[in-house]
Amino acid sequence: MAEQKKIRVAVAGASGYTGGEVIRLLLDHPQVELAFLSAERSAGTPVGAVHPWLRNHPGAAGLKFRKLEELEEVDVAFGCLPTGTLPARLPLIAGKAARVLNLAGDFRLRDPQEVQEFYPKTAASPAEDEFAYYIPELSDTVPDSRFINLPGCMAVATIYALYPLFAESLVQPQVVVDAKTGSTGGGRGGTEQPAERSGNFRVHKLHGHRHTPEIRQALADYAGAAPDLRFSTHSLDVPRGIMVTAYTKLQPGTAALDVKRAFAKAYVGKPFVRVRPAPKAPQDFPMLKAVVGSNVAEVAIAVKDDQCVAVTALDNLIKGAAGQAIQAMNLVSGFEETAGLPRTAVSP
Repeated sequence: MAEQKKIRVAVAGASGYTGGEVIRLLLDHPQVELAFLSAERSAGTPVGAVHPWLRNHPGAAGLKFRKLEELEEVDVAFGCLPTGTLPARLPLIAGKAARVLNLAGDFRLRDPQEVQEFYPKTAASPAEDEFAYYIPELSDTVPDSRFINLPGCMAVATIYALYPLFAESLVQPQVVVDAKTGSTGGGRGGTEQPAERSGNFRVHKLHGHRHTPEIRQALADYAGAAPDLRFSTHSLDVPRGIMVTAYTKLQPGTAALDVKRAFAKAYVGKPFVRVRPAPKAPQDFPMLKAVVGSNVAEVAIAVKDDQCVAVTALDNLIKGAAGQAIQAMNLVSGFEETAGLPRTAVSP
């Protein structure tokens, strides 16, 4: 069998945490040539000087960041720029890249009023071409689009927890979600002092998080029903990881077995969403140490009477960002879905 030709890939905004993870994973991808890495303030700097955890990989030797204006012709460009930055740079990137996969929030929402409220910089520079919103596990087909936007990290963790329940009409519309995230969720440019986060656990946002309309939109699209959602977020004293707990009330006549079957049906054959079998002890439920460092999301459910609690855990930088984008790249490029993606966690 002839060896499949490698595709040329660019990473725009490669100096941040997410961009660094895209580089790290693609360095070992068997069908990718890392052709271009942009970082305006680090132009000319070796990759290993900005991401020291990459400096011992032989593939990183000689790789340097460049200004985006120097972008060459590539097959795929990953947009890892801060939210609000891509819209103004999109014409430049689209002129050089056959396909654009955006990891930031710019083109996730369709409603113009919601875009204006949650992504005002995007609203000021709307894209001429429509972006397809893509969650690999929930889409029946691979999007036939040059422009794809991946979901937000806390949003996709919540969607994994709720999708089977709404797809099978098993729960009432009212949903309460408590989402907890590690410090890298705020990006490399975050201003929070480590001393204030260390040994602490605090509220991040109780109302009005921009992932709320995204979750409603995605569930309406994929499951056919939008929840009446109460979505709150908290900050964990860990670098990586997201834990989502979703509280719902079952429809009359719904049994625990119906819920179990719905989750099995939704994620059967999905290599990166793992449903935990009937957890009995706390360690049986999804937890950060089981997923951090991997492209796997763990999901579990617990039903008591008419109350259903669904729990999801994932690595925000991998399954919630870089890994999911590479998973999408694999699928739209005709590669194996699992190519270049880790399935085991890193612990202790």
